[in-house]
Amino acid sequence: MSIDWEAFLHVFVAALLGATVVVTFYALGLRLLVRGGRPPLVAPAEFTDAITVLTDKQKRRAERAVAKAAARNPLSEGQKSLSLVAAYLCFAVCAAVVLGALLLILLNH
Repeated sequence: MSIDWEAFLHVFVAALLGATVVVTFYALGLRLLVRGGRPPLVAPAEFTDAITVLTDKQKRRAERAVAKAAARNPLSEGQKSLSLVAAYLCFAVCAAVVLGALLLILLNH
């Protein structure tokens, strides 16, 4: 049994580049969402047999912080809209890379 090192290197580089593209565009998309005035606020997960991640007081404080940050945004409405469109395009690139990778896996298997 021998290892095809060239093929291994191709797979390694493709995986590294794919992961880099996804992480970069996702982080950029989140940054553009915040810049566009829509910072993501994730509600705490509640489980029936576990503790709550955030209390109601902490959740209200986080919501107020998000609203305060959105009110301080110095951008015009056009710039905010452009930032949101760019954010959604970044998320679309992430989705396209992931779906493309899945398609390659499924078609070559």
